[in-house]
Amino acid sequence: MRPSAPVINPLKARLAEDKPAIGMMVSMPSVATTQILAATGFDWLFFDMEHGPIDIASVHAMVTATHGTRAAPIVRVPWNLHWLVKPVLDAGAMGMVFPMIHNRAEAEAAARAVRYPPRGNRGYGPFYGPARFGTPRESYVDAADDQILCMLLIEHREAIDNIREIVTVPGVDSCQIAPNDLAMSYGYRDGPDHPEVQDAIGRAEEVILAGPTHLGGLALDNATANDLIGRGYRIILTGSDTLLLERGSADILGGIDRGD
Repeated sequence: MRPSAPVINPLKARLAEDKPAIGMMVSMPSVATTQILAATGFDWLFFDMEHGPIDIASVHAMVTATHGTRAAPIVRVPWNLHWLVKPVLDAGAMGMVFPMIHNRAEAEAAARAVRYPPRGNRGYGPFYGPARFGTPRESYVDAADDQILCMLLIEHREAIDNIREIVTVPGVDSCQIAPNDLAMSYGYRDGPDHPEVQDAIGRAEEVILAGPTHLGGLALDNATANDLIGRGYRIILTGSDTLLLERGSADILGGIDRGD
């Protein structure tokens, strides 16, 4: 039996202790923004390659910019394809977020993409990842298999129908409910407050909390975050860089009399 890998992913360690992990999305390809947010004390930063203009070179620089902080660099790829995942992991990401997981087969593909053979199908090329992990290259493979998080987004009604199968897939670490996309899949473009969507969220919460994966979700204010934590959520996304700019700008402009 091989020895267990060292604990090098602070987010995984925090989840293992059943502590909530508070994160912020970064959609702008900005090392400076990443440095500032990582230094403020977030447990994880969510780099968004699905909807933000972030390329692989930017991801590499942003992942590196989290070094020396408690913030684990987590990246959402545009789609559940292993060749999109591979260069991001090689850049040193400590977790991957997979969008639009609908069923067990897609969850299994995501779990395989973050691990080397025989557990997965990740290609060998650890040229930069070991530096971010703080491990020698020769021990990186085992460490990566044990420490990299596989995080699935539950954002479609089909995923709700298949949630019991999804949560039992070996190698899946978390299932995160994305309320707005979920609402869209039910035909509601004005948000998730409709009874049908709330019922779907409740059913997903119940199954995820009873299973082996961590429950994650979205909270855009402190009260909502504390409510989710009290209900068993452990991975909390609190907003985004763009939202911070919008709110901060609105606060400044709202207090100035410009005579308009």
